[in-house]
Amino acid sequence: MARAVSIGDPQPEEAYPALAEALPTACKRLEREISKVIVGQKEIIRDVLVCLLARGHVLLIGVPGLAKTLLIRTLAKALKLDFTRIQFTPDLMPGDITGTEIIEEDRRTGKRVFRFVKGPIFANVVLADEVNRTPPKTQAALLEAMQEHRVTAGGTTFSLDEPFFVLATQNPIEQEGTYPLPEAQLDRFMLNLWLDYPSFNQEVEVVRSTTAAQTTIVQPAMSQSELLNYQDLVRQLPVANNVIEYAVRLVTSTRPNREDAPDFVNNYIAYGAGPRASQYLILGAKALAAMDGRLTPLISDVQALAIAVLRHRVIANFNAEADGITVTDLVDRLLDTITV
Repeated sequence: MARAVSIGDPQPEEAYPALAEALPTACKRLEREISKVIVGQKEIIRDVLVCLLARGHVLLIGVPGLAKTLLIRTLAKALKLDFTRIQFTPDLMPGDITGTEIIEEDRRTGKRVFRFVKGPIFANVVLADEVNRTPPKTQAALLEAMQEHRVTAGGTTFSLDEPFFVLATQNPIEQEGTYPLPEAQLDRFMLNLWLDYPSFNQEVEVVRSTTAAQTTIVQPAMSQSELLNYQDLVRQLPVANNVIEYAVRLVTSTRPNREDAPDFVNNYIAYGAGPRASQYLILGAKALAAMDGRLTPLISDVQALAIAVLRHRVIANFNAEADGITVTDLVDRLLDTITV
């Protein structure tokens, strides 16, 4: 039986055991509310919650119609957080994301002054829809916000409200008129999640539920202050040295031309993952452990997130493309190669 926890302001260290006890139940309740609307995709929902607890950002890739937008909107409803959607288009400007300064007349003095009007980035959950359809200059407007959780405009810095969670979507089919995300921006995304088609039975349930007269009501399953406290808790979880060393060994093994690099890495990888991948593997493993009711992560938690963390950070070379080998194949081989 979970003990009652007063959740609101930042909790003292004595409250962390009770928070750790309450977190798995809260996450199950949140998953249950999301599953009222989203049929299947249980692993995707789990990974999105992992990223949320670890204060990361998610890149969702899937063909149209797989409920990417609906998933994000439902998550915001279940958390009762401010939600905005930014539709990225070729003519989108940086100011359309961060906000713009306008000139208005001061009624008291009659003078004209500048006033900053906040853009859609000022929300807790931000959906960057089809993020690769806008030029790099506009894509870069997300960089400071995603990394620093703040926006600078007109020489003034504005802090973003916490929690701040960016979920970007991409369509893997159409590439005409798109702008590949720069490596620096890709590295800001903690996880790269690929959505697959639903099974036959799942699609039957989707059609049945979405063509009926009644609408599904999503109830708030976790408050803003609860989420912030759970995020703090995840950071506090201890990690054994062997788990950290395994995560770092996995990441450094993706870098070619090192003494300990496997032959297939030298043959098929042009550039390996950077240190941020190691950090996200451990943060994600902590979140997975907390969701499972454990107070420290295991190597299996690192392995469970390896593909989602490394898929967009490892760049395969021409040999891999010629042999039909993907980055996912290479990460799978590394998981089989590196001894625990």
